[in-house]
Amino acid sequence: MTFELFISRRYFKSKPEKTIIAFITLLSITGVAIGVTALIVVIAVMAGFESDLKSRIMGIEPHLLIDQNRQPLRGYEKLTHLVDQTPGVRSAWPVVELQVMLRADSRIAGALIKGVDPKAADRGLKINALNALLTVPGRASSPKQPPPIVLGRDIARNLGLEKGDTLFVVSPSGTLSPAGFVPFMKRFMVAGFFETGMYEYDNGLAYINLEQAQILTRRRNSVSGIEVCLDNMFDTQAVAKKIQAQEDGKHLRIRSWTDLNKNLFSALKLEKAAMFITLTLIILVATFSIISSLVMLVIEKIKDIAILRVLGVTRAGIRRIFMIQGLLIGCIGTVSGVLLGLGVCLLQMKYHLVRLPGDVYYITALPVVLNATDVLAVAFSTLLICFLATLYPAHQAARLNPVEAIRHG
Repeated sequence: MTFELFISRRYFKSKPEKTIIAFITLLSITGVAIGVTALIVVIAVMAGFESDLKSRIMGIEPHLLIDQNRQPLRGYEKLTHLVDQTPGVRSAWPVVELQVMLRADSRIAGALIKGVDPKAADRGLKINALNALLTVPGRASSPKQPPPIVLGRDIARNLGLEKGDTLFVVSPSGTLSPAGFVPFMKRFMVAGFFETGMYEYDNGLAYINLEQAQILTRRRNSVSGIEVCLDNMFDTQAVAKKIQAQEDGKHLRIRSWTDLNKNLFSALKLEKAAMFITLTLIILVATFSIISSLVMLVIEKIKDIAILRVLGVTRAGIRRIFMIQGLLIGCIGTVSGVLLGLGVCLLQMKYHLVRLPGDVYYITALPVVLNATDVLAVAFSTLLICFLATLYPAHQAARLNPVEAIRHG
């Protein structure tokens, strides 16, 4: 143990319990601990929401989307096979997207229809209802049987549809007639439902077979693009470079899931940073208590400082004594806050103490994800702030003249 650390520990332990310095020191430790706890819990909750959103979005959105800047993509069979054979790709399937109107009896709703090959898309999308596109339950196969459609749970509820009911899909790809523009309509049968918990998808998305989507768009030999599912969702840039490096992929536009949801994830990152900065103010308030405690300790220990200087302790040694004293307060508060924050997060993860109303939120309990990097960042930032708070009192202690201190002490 160094001499400075020994003196700092003696000062820390020797403060009378009822002095104002002891109270301010306790207040400093408590403030730092509360700030660290709040930071860890809030950041863990923000990370939990972000992780939950990613898992839900990735269950219905591709990792990569390949197209030609909204132009019809021709020769998609060869390109799909090429992409499917690229290292890192789990599955690739062509997709046709179009905005349509859904009409069931007297009810109408707008929706985005995706035409996919259910056998290929089933390996990448977490939508069990896609298997229903292969057959229509409860009906014998017949040429006159309407093709199947899979609807989001909310849009089906708004249209009053159940399994086996029929509806009309009104496509904007119509024809001109003497009476004007006539939209193209086709009858479909509800084969199943899916539910992601996200209103944007559940109330505005439907799936049909790829061939039926091509009929609706009047483009039998082209698709809107190719959706790709990867083995590693964070390997999008490397896989995109491999695809574009090939001859058939040079003129393609490739967007990742982060590009497709840029606004959402940017907002989450901004909110997380704002919460970090806001809650750090709690720790800053606590550091003012540390400064006050150390300044008062310097005033109280003027004679001790003078004696140490006479015994040969340098100004740097005096400075280190009070810096260590402040860091002891910061370390105790930081460790206490980290342990308390981790305890609160672990209790929430195991017992779901804080629950959310299911009719308002898409989840029933507050999600928590502990990230070692976030916890270390909070601890390091707190210790850095506490260290900076010790500089002024330590500097003032080192400036004391031992002769003047003994004379006026």
